[in-house]
Amino acid sequence: MRDAHTVVFGGTGFLGRAIVRELVEAGRSVRIAARHPKLPEWLEAGDRVEAVACDLRNKQQVVTTLEGSGAVINAVSLYVERPRSGLTFEEIHVTGAGQLARLAREAGVTRLVHVSGIGTTDTSPSAYVRARAAGERAVIDALPKAVILRPSVLFGPGDAFLAALMRLAQLPVMPLFGRGNTLLQPVHVADVARASVSLSDMRPLTRRLFELGGPEVLRYRQVVEQVLAHLECRRPLMPMPFPIWRLTAAMLAPLPNPPLTRDQVILMQQDTIVSDGVGTFNDLGIVPRTLHDSLPTCLTAP
Repeated sequence: MRDAHTVVFGGTGFLGRAIVRELVEAGRSVRIAARHPKLPEWLEAGDRVEAVACDLRNKQQVVTTLEGSGAVINAVSLYVERPRSGLTFEEIHVTGAGQLARLAREAGVTRLVHVSGIGTTDTSPSAYVRARAAGERAVIDALPKAVILRPSVLFGPGDAFLAALMRLAQLPVMPLFGRGNTLLQPVHVADVARASVSLSDMRPLTRRLFELGGPEVLRYRQVVEQVLAHLECRRPLMPMPFPIWRLTAAMLAPLPNPPLTRDQVILMQQDTIVSDGVGTFNDLGIVPRTLHDSLPTCLTAP
């Protein structure tokens, strides 16, 4: 396993980059698989990392990418559909994920970690969430011993979550999703990356489903307050009904990369916290860091 590649599909994304770094620091040989591959700038001489062009939808590219691999981590994610390019939730999160699991099994891969998200359910009004749930089933159907990893809201240097709050902090008032009472369990991207690497090794596992959240359960308004306090920025908090957010998302939908989508609004209406009876950081011996203590390295005051 140590001599075989660990392939990180989506290795150029926010979580994928963190996973690659954890693997390198663990002395593992890494293959970054992405539609637009790129090697990390921080690589040093002796680091065993390669980047290959691979579209999750392209069977032959996936087969070639899996050659010589001992473990696979699927961190591919799609948040905004582009149907004209064939980039849909169904194609990426369901068909693509299922095909990867099947081809990994056929290639004799010993461990597959599939990254999903807390709150996946078939009954969600969000097409994104429903596709995530269907994708989990497709992976397990193809490779029953795969590990499903569901992180909560990710944060870290260069993330989208805290960056959005920073932009909102520049307004005269700070708008809240509803009354800001949605429960979140923000988790640092490096902690999730560390868990992904741990789960991709050879040791036996007693669980196949892990949900990863930070050490604190916070209401959305508490997250906002922490960010404002760190920025030394005093702003009144303004509750905003969800119908207004949905209307805003609909107006932004025609943009190539909308800053807010209908699915994101739906996600902000549901609590994102770790369930009972699943694997957690405790099972992996990892102590996750708090949002408060991490803010100095995640945010730069405007």
